[in-house]
Amino acid sequence: MIHLESVTVRTAPQDGATYPFTVPAVRELRELQFTSPVTFFVGENGSGKSTLLEGIAAATHLPTVGARHIDHDHTLSAARVLGATFRLRWTKRAHLGFFLRAEDFFGFTKALTKQRAEFEDDLARIDREYVDRSAQAKALARMPAAGSLADMTKRYGVDLDANSHGQSFLKLFQSRLVPNGLFLLDEPEAPLSPQSVLGLMAMMGESIAQGGQFIIATHSPILLAYPGATIISFDEGAIRPVPFAELDHVNITRDFLNDPSRYLRHLFTPAHAEPTS
Repeated sequence: MIHLESVTVRTAPQDGATYPFTVPAVRELRELQFTSPVTFFVGENGSGKSTLLEGIAAATHLPTVGARHIDHDHTLSAARVLGATFRLRWTKRAHLGFFLRAEDFFGFTKALTKQRAEFEDDLARIDREYVDRSAQAKALARMPAAGSLADMTKRYGVDLDANSHGQSFLKLFQSRLVPNGLFLLDEPEAPLSPQSVLGLMAMMGESIAQGGQFIIATHSPILLAYPGATIISFDEGAIRPVPFAELDHVNITRDFLNDPSRYLRHLFTPAHAEPTS
């Protein structure tokens, strides 16, 4: 399902505007339409793909999977400025979903670990303080912390840090997927192996079957191959749709894997140009 139909810029940037309006692709944006349940933003670093995604996240006010909500994260102040210039058109306003930057994932797991420790400390304190009280009084006192701890365990498991980064990321991602949600993801492939990227794609497929919509900034040729996805390129200072087969990310990766030495001999001395077996 397509929840978010388009993003329109209400006022064009003025001469002398500061970042993020100095990014060529962002500066030239007037309207961007979403025509499929999966839209990818692709381009080189600095092209504006993540900047635009962050601006959309600020405009939608979706929950942030990170250490801070987007409204209070100082690293997203420019995104809030950009998002304030957007007019969003919806088929049905999505109140469910989330915004996730791969770089924030580790901060989120640390926040979960800290929160779990606080709940466990609360329970230990209650056990000490209520040693002479009735079982009913003790149970009532334990209820808020115990309930929150149980809910956290049900959603995320006992300890996300006990898994590899990729496993933890997929577990967190799956736990936050809800029907009819809008999901904004910035480079979700960062902590994932190629096999785990395929697992992420499978989860996306299940979510889309339940009414989900995804807008994703990515460098991953594997992820970009998602069937039926719209791919928007931010390279060359313009925002334009590009077929999968014409993407530099795809063609460079394919050519490199077919003949690594063709690239490596331009980077290293002859003694180091051949890859080891």
